[in-house]
Amino acid sequence: MFWADKIAKDIIDSKQYKPYWVNDMFTPSGFAHIGSLRGPLVHDAAYRALKTAHEKVEFTYVFNDFDPIDGLPPELVEKSGKYLGFPLRSAPSPEQGFKSFEEYFTEDFKKVLKSLGLGAKFLSSWDMYHEGKFDEVIRIALDNAEKIQDIYQKVSGSQKREKGWLPLQVICEKCGKLGTTRVHGWDGKMVSYTCEESMVTWAKGCRYTGKISPFGGVGKLPWKVDWPAHWKVLGVTIEGAGKDHSSAGGSRDIAKELCKEVFHIPNPYNLPYEFFLIGGKKMSSSKGLGLKARDLTSILPPEIGRFLFTRTDYNQAIEFNPVGTMAICDLFDEYDRCWKAYTENSDENLSRAFIYAQIDEIPEKEKIFLPRFRDIANVIQNPTTGVLQYFTGIKESPLNPKEKEILEERIRYAKVWLKNYAPSEMVMEMSRKIPEEAKNLSDNQKKYLKEVIRLLSFRHPALVRNDTLASDLQIKLYEAAKKLSISPKDAFSSIYISTIGKPFGPKAGVFLSQYPKDVLIKRFETVINGKKDSKSEKNNNSKNISHLFSIHPDVKKIFPSISAGVAVIKGVSISKSNPHLEKEKENVLKSLEELTPEKLGLYPEVISYRKLYKQMGVDWHSRRPSPEALLRRVVLGKGIYSINTCVDAYNLIVMRHRVSIGAFDYDKIKFPTILRFAKENDEILLLGEKESTKYFKKELAYYDSMGGYNIDFNYRDAQRTAVSENTKNLLINVDGVYDIAPEKVKEILQESVKIILKYCGGEVAICE
Repeated sequence: MFWADKIAKDIIDSKQYKPYWVNDMFTPSGFAHIGSLRGPLVHDAAYRALKTAHEKVEFTYVFNDFDPIDGLPPELVEKSGKYLGFPLRSAPSPEQGFKSFEEYFTEDFKKVLKSLGLGAKFLSSWDMYHEGKFDEVIRIALDNAEKIQDIYQKVSGSQKREKGWLPLQVICEKCGKLGTTRVHGWDGKMVSYTCEESMVTWAKGCRYTGKISPFGGVGKLPWKVDWPAHWKVLGVTIEGAGKDHSSAGGSRDIAKELCKEVFHIPNPYNLPYEFFLIGGKKMSSSKGLGLKARDLTSILPPEIGRFLFTRTDYNQAIEFNPVGTMAICDLFDEYDRCWKAYTENSDENLSRAFIYAQIDEIPEKEKIFLPRFRDIANVIQNPTTGVLQYFTGIKESPLNPKEKEILEERIRYAKVWLKNYAPSEMVMEMSRKIPEEAKNLSDNQKKYLKEVIRLLSFRHPALVRNDTLASDLQIKLYEAAKKLSISPKDAFSSIYISTIGKPFGPKAGVFLSQYPKDVLIKRFETVINGKKDSKSEKNNNSKNISHLFSIHPDVKKIFPSISAGVAVIKGVSISKSNPHLEKEKENVLKSLEELTPEKLGLYPEVISYRKLYKQMGVDWHSRRPSPEALLRRVVLGKGIYSINTCVDAYNLIVMRHRVSIGAFDYDKIKFPTILRFAKENDEILLLGEKESTKYFKKELAYYDSMGGYNIDFNYRDAQRTAVSENTKNLLINVDGVYDIAPEKVKEILQESVKIILKYCGGEVAICE
């Protein structure tokens, strides 16, 4: 029996938990990590199982927004640090557009939960306290303070007792803090309290002493009492928590005794669920372990994101590490296996796992073609392959509308996987030019490539369109290696090195089957004969740019990873705007809707520029590197600047790749230019400023013979070299450091030149 159905059966058979009320809770003190989804989805599965058993059941999800702020992620310390100790609901939001600190994080998590089909009614602890719903349990707790301390001591084994301790904290009337108040008197109507300066390490109280009624949202119970108090207030009969809460002497045991001895309610049915692990470690927002919950639906379709949790029994740990692994591909495969079991009625457990993963309606039991996710990832990397055509060939009949919809969705997620999570060996689009590594192939490997050419020569000129033919090619490739007495490892590495520049790759038969045979044969013949690639030859003959630009030796000595790309475009025609460019800007902005300040700060490009700024002695909080500054505007809902068709065009590339690009009026620069450290008393008049800014010694900047024309590598540029609608010739700079490799700089340079030509015209004079 499927685990959720078994829970429902146990609950019903026990006849102890009617009326059925399922509940779960979450404290919105930061962005929920992906492990935080296990609780709500376990409870949701139990709720669905009871409904499936035709039982009447309620399901609520409480946001504990009355809790005090007792810690902050590093990025919020500056903005929200002064609100430590305040209730989550009364502190202001760290970002505009939200009523409170709590709402900023609650709305984010609600959005994720709704997308995963959670059937709960959302409740606010703050609202329930302020509506007076907790007044009775507050009175009970205060009247039973001695008994509650006895329970703490008896259950947890703690010997600590505090004279005059009362199980309540109130909001200080003077400073507004909750986390720093100690209630030490109760006369049946009013409580006496002190806002203590050093009661906790994370906030300071104001020392105010007062007396106040504890009811109507003035005070809140400590969480070990607050938990069972919620059960009494709502009538909860089914609620679990992570297994750590159910350890002997833990919070669940204390709650159980409080139910019995203080609140006089039955102990709810417990669901002590196991942890969600990444790399064997429990998720922790404060320690930065794991993905945020909001990231799940950006890497997985909602049904498969939900399936990740519903497939595994609640008392078994879930191990999921998507970064650099095949975990996402394996999850799609398992989901498809369960879908097949559902349509074929072949395995009840697999079938139920599929059903519980659905967000809305359960699909009809009809035979459906499911394109394999890892095959999609392979196929979309070949620009010559029609994806629909390929999978039509696999199915051997046209895809129906539902199948096309599934394919399109999986293509979107496969692109995300390849870009951000796939192992390096899976990112295997055939390079446009012959990899340098191909020069080092042995004679035996070249003999093997001749045999590969022979095999390909007998194949159909079009693409291979089904698994049988790809598997047949795989077998023949192995036989060819055996025939030549070359190890399969050396044999197959010759294929991969010649095509993708790596000694390993995906299944060779499938990989080769994506490309027309004439393309492959030409590539292998060129490698065997040792001919120079035409593109490489063109690059080798390109004009040396030392007369235009150089990097000072002192810079290379201190920052050996630093690199810069330079291009010159002549005869451009720059205008104020272009309708097609505006549409492209809209599309880029739409693609960045899920970006957050936290996610932005995790990109290696952003980290690289920040690291450089730190070494230069520049505070990157006050001077954001240009790619980060541009993207922060988008994240904060401020849109992007509209300058002209040149600047707006290359800004699209900056936003896509987070790599700095600068464009300058070629005719206003006095060549040669150099990237060097600033000298004392150097000045620059920056764009948008009326007075000059002084450099300091460690700052890195681009200079010509007249002085600096930018500041801090990529922060801001000078007015005198600014690109305008009158500019006819352009100098383009792209710069990288640390994790922004020279190869990436070159790629971004080419892409920026391409988009400028698209919207401004002109001819490329130099691009290096």
